[in-house]
Amino acid sequence: MKMSGNTIFITGGGSGIGRGLAEAFHKLGNQVIISGRRKANLDETIGANPGMAAYEMDITDPASIEQVAAKIIADYPALNVLFNNAGIMPFDDAAKAIDGKMMQIIVTTNFLGPIRMTSALIEHLKKQPSAVIINNTSVLAYVPLAYNAVYSATKAALHSFTMSQRFTLRDTSVKVHEIAPPWVDTDLVKKSGDPRAMPLDVFVKETMEKLATDREDIYVDAIQMLRDNPGSNEHEFFFQFNEVMVKEPIPV
Repeated sequence: MKMSGNTIFITGGGSGIGRGLAEAFHKLGNQVIISGRRKANLDETIGANPGMAAYEMDITDPASIEQVAAKIIADYPALNVLFNNAGIMPFDDAAKAIDGKMMQIIVTTNFLGPIRMTSALIEHLKKQPSAVIINNTSVLAYVPLAYNAVYSATKAALHSFTMSQRFTLRDTSVKVHEIAPPWVDTDLVKKSGDPRAMPLDVFVKETMEKLATDREDIYVDAIQMLRDNPGSNEHEFFFQFNEVMVKEPIPV
C-alpha cells in the first residue's frame, strides 16, 4: 500500500485502533477523515490532529451511511482509501438465550456496516487510479472466543466477505487488505493494562510497517499460530484457547 498522499476515510476513527491508525496515517501526510457516533471523541481526535476531518455517522443506519458517503465524495473527491474499522464486542453465552436486540446490533455494526459502507463508496473508489479497501476483522475470525460467539462469527463472516471482495475486484484499481488484530489494549472492551493485551502503539507500529508491503492479510507476528490454526484439527487448539480464557477472562 502507498503510505502517503492518500485521502483516507476511517469508520470508528475516534478511539482505539481506529484513532491509532488514523493518527499514524495523518503523520505521514495523508488527508484523514474519520467517522463515529460519539461526537466528543471525534472532536477530541481532530482537535489533537489539525487538518484531520470528521463526520458523525451511525454505521448501523443505512441512511446515515448513504448521506455521509455522498458528503465525503463531494467534499473530498480524491478519496481513495476506505478503512472499515468500526466495531463493537459485547460478551454473550451461546449456551443460553442471546438477547435479540444486542445480537442484531453486533451483526449490523460489525458485518452489515462494512458491506453497506463499501457499497456506498465502491463506484467512486473504482474511478480512482489507485484505491484501497481495508477491512478490520480480528484474530477471533480464525479462533473464536466462545463467550464472544456472535462477535467472533461476525469477524469470520467479514473475513470470508473480504476474500470474495478481493477476488471480484482483482481486475480493477481497487486493492483489498484485511487487518486481523489480536487483543489490543483499547476501550473496545476495557482498557485495563492487562499484560496479555498488545499495547496500542506497538500494534500500530507493526501494522503500519506491514501495510507498507505487498501483503494482503495484515496481522502481527504474535498471532501467527492462531492465524494458521483453522483446518481439520482446529478444535483441539480452540478448546485449549478458550479454557485458558475461562480461567483468566478478559476484564470488563
